[in-house]
Amino acid sequence: MLDWLYTAIAWVMKQWHALFSTFLDPASGIAWALSIVFLVVTIRVLLFRLFVKQVKSQRAMQEIQPEIQKLRKQYGSDKQGFSQAMMALNKERGVNPLAGCLPILPQIPIFLALFHVLRRIAPGKDGLYSWDDTLTDQAASAQLFGAPISSSFNMVGEKERLILGLPGVDYTNIRIVAFLLIVIMCFTTFFTQKQIMKRSGPVEGQAAMVQKLLLYGMPLSLFVSGFFFPIGVLLYWFTNNLWTLGQQFYILKKLPPPGSPAALAKAAADKPQIDPKALAPKPGAKPVRPKSGSRGATAAPASTVDGDAATPDAPPAGATPAQGHGSTDGGSANGRPPGGGGARPRTGSSGNRSSAGPANRGKRKRR
Repeated sequence: MLDWLYTAIAWVMKQWHALFSTFLDPASGIAWALSIVFLVVTIRVLLFRLFVKQVKSQRAMQEIQPEIQKLRKQYGSDKQGFSQAMMALNKERGVNPLAGCLPILPQIPIFLALFHVLRRIAPGKDGLYSWDDTLTDQAASAQLFGAPISSSFNMVGEKERLILGLPGVDYTNIRIVAFLLIVIMCFTTFFTQKQIMKRSGPVEGQAAMVQKLLLYGMPLSLFVSGFFFPIGVLLYWFTNNLWTLGQQFYILKKLPPPGSPAALAKAAADKPQIDPKALAPKPGAKPVRPKSGSRGATAAPASTVDGDAATPDAPPAGATPAQGHGSTDGGSANGRPPGGGGARPRTGSSGNRSSAGPANRGKRKRR
């Protein structure tokens, strides 16, 4: 049923092998190892757009996290209501939670197809999946550091007999190379998952548990299953992890998670710097002073009478002493002592009342 997929994977490897055979030995392990490496490059280049969609989906999920927290508090233990509200929010914002799995899903059948192809080839076998007999025999016999790429840590049956029958091949070299690749594969998988957690930003609840499970569970499961993978498959997984590490390092540098120190530093660096010299007036130009505050502009004038401690204002030119201080008769007629407090008469007033004025004028507390 999946022969078309096996044939496609074998065809890509065949094209890369033909290219490297122009300057390398077609039966050498390095030529076939490079074919597997560039099989990874081909697949990851084709999946790059899906990776970009994954990053955008993760950024959108981070942006709506505050609203998700509000919904969680609003619905409380009502899981059905919370799920419906989440679906409505995702539809409104155009967020697809499954977009985060887009680059991973296509790699699973490709990995299984390569595993199936390398598992079936063996020295002296007939050609399969667009390979002729000679190409199949070269792929089965090609050695990487003394270990055929079609061999695995544990082998049984006819394939074990055929591979161990190759000159200079024994279990020691095979298991050393396989074990080193298994360990490297597990470590690179762990660091790759670490970077994915940095890229996705802080999460809580069930998502945090899933991340922790993938962080430790995936390397552990690969360590167990790696003893049954052909060396070519281990090389494929190791190369795929290296590509992912480099790709995520680039993404984290160019598009850091919102709110992270790298994002804040990038925002500060992108902010335009204002030169203080540009704000200064040009030579010869009159500086523009800021207007005075509203309090100074609207303050009431000081009282003309300051009580006992203030000095009375001088009378205007041409004024008579009677106009400035009032006469003795005027003061006695109003029942006030002569020279009543030195109060200044108001302009335009008439009569003794206006000339004398209240005794406490100017001493009222201004509110």
